[in-house]
Amino acid sequence: MRTLKNDVKVYALGGLGEVGKNMYCIEYLNQIFIIDCGILFPDEHLLGVDYVIPDFTYLVQNESKIQGLFITHGHEDHIGGIPFLLKRVKIPRIYAAGVTVDLIQNKLAEYKDIKVPQIFEFKSHFKYNFDDTEVSFIRMTHSVPDTYGILFKCGKKKIFHTGDFKFDLTPTGPGCEFNKLSKLGDEGLDLLLADSTNALVDGVTKSEKTIGNNIKELFKHINSRIIVATFASNIYRVQQIVEASVQMKRKIAIFGRSMAKTIEVGQQIGYIKAPKSTFIDGEDINKYKPHELTLLCTGSQGEPMAALSRVASGTHKFIKLIPGDTIIFSSSPIPGNQEGVDKTINLLFKNGCNVIVNSPITDTHTSGHATQGDLRLMQTLTHPKFFMPIHGEYRMLKVHANLAIECGLNKENAFVMSNGDVLTLTKDTAVLEGSVQASNIYISSNNVSDIDYSAIHERKLLSEAGMFSIIMTIDKSQMKVELEPQVVSRGFIYMKDNEELTKDIVKKAKNFVNIELAKMKVFNVVQLKSLLENYLSKTISEITDRKPLIIPIFTVI
Repeated sequence: MRTLKNDVKVYALGGLGEVGKNMYCIEYLNQIFIIDCGILFPDEHLLGVDYVIPDFTYLVQNESKIQGLFITHGHEDHIGGIPFLLKRVKIPRIYAAGVTVDLIQNKLAEYKDIKVPQIFEFKSHFKYNFDDTEVSFIRMTHSVPDTYGILFKCGKKKIFHTGDFKFDLTPTGPGCEFNKLSKLGDEGLDLLLADSTNALVDGVTKSEKTIGNNIKELFKHINSRIIVATFASNIYRVQQIVEASVQMKRKIAIFGRSMAKTIEVGQQIGYIKAPKSTFIDGEDINKYKPHELTLLCTGSQGEPMAALSRVASGTHKFIKLIPGDTIIFSSSPIPGNQEGVDKTINLLFKNGCNVIVNSPITDTHTSGHATQGDLRLMQTLTHPKFFMPIHGEYRMLKVHANLAIECGLNKENAFVMSNGDVLTLTKDTAVLEGSVQASNIYISSNNVSDIDYSAIHERKLLSEAGMFSIIMTIDKSQMKVELEPQVVSRGFIYMKDNEELTKDIVKKAKNFVNIELAKMKVFNVVQLKSLLENYLSKTISEITDRKPLIIPIFTVI
């Protein structure tokens, strides 16, 4: 990157062109300020991958410039990557607010080999000063408490990152600080970075309080056992379910590790409130009548190993479905999860359950992200000079940019970017120039060592086309194939039914290797393996129209 002294650089290491893996950086006067460090949960094509995290290479190379990590709120797509970052990069300080601090501390406690930096707990009125940079905060409303937008005053430039937000005029917790947003617009905002997750959705986002009232009304009319599935991270929603249960004199049993953690943290800091006797152990649910119970669990997205999925399939340790059970989905499927959710719902119906999903009639869920009406209001309140939509797939970013233009932003001042692109704020303008390394890192379990993409490619080949391995014995002194080659096939062809095909492939492979050996002046097993792999890939594809994973094995005598 070309850098002049007073230029401000803004770039994303994650969060652009995707929903998740949020990580944004502001660079000014040899200082780097990091905003969030999240994970992305893999889709079904990333076989054996537990998390996708940002590439920290640029931060490793520029570690001495890092001033701190600033966290907008406590969702996994914003804090889940912190342990992996701390294993690679020395972060001097972490700045977070309220419940987010507890969620980060609980997460880091699971990693014994990490040196945890000091965590500064900020409040809405706090300001931190660095070399010609002031960092302050604006309270926003979202589906988790203590969510903040962050304002950076870098010299004369003002940059505001909204974090995840929606405008809720009747919030469950503290409301958005509209006065600060309006003041930003009056004083002049140079660059706005705003959440684009719901940029494709028209209208305004429903209030969380409306959903809470709907849930209470539902509970009044249900006389059976209630099983509620929702996002564990949605602390406000969990509290509403708790309140409805208390009101109807129901005991609550918690199922799912992440849900239990949410309840624990929420109770510690006062966001989850209920009489002590409300919560019971999961193994005690059979001591109560069905109408006396609420089972609160994970699995609203159809995750195979989550509590609700195991309940639906009959494999849960404590919960056995009873005909007449009422299951409430207080959530909406994330794009890509609909198939898993539908599978779970079908199993629940087969077991004689009543299933209530979010709909215009039931209203059991509202998003924590701004829809088009809210996004237009954000533009109107702050009317930035330049705009960079963040946190969304490309189409979401593009639509969000168009909304900003509708609200009066100059078309050339909207920057729809990709991870790694660098936006430079100069004295008078903003330009896209240069890039930093920003790829995907694939993580298996809690191992920070990334999985090489070639391994993922091989897994994909194995799952789709199987494996074909040929074992040859090479007489090095004679430079020819000795003995008849042996073949092992898994998931490609059933060899007993395809003996002629297998013999043909083996014959061609043997002839090919003998020809290549005759050409070699010096025996090179690595080169021979590569040549045979390419030859078999092409040959098998021509014969069968399939491309299995090819594994040649040589025994040299």
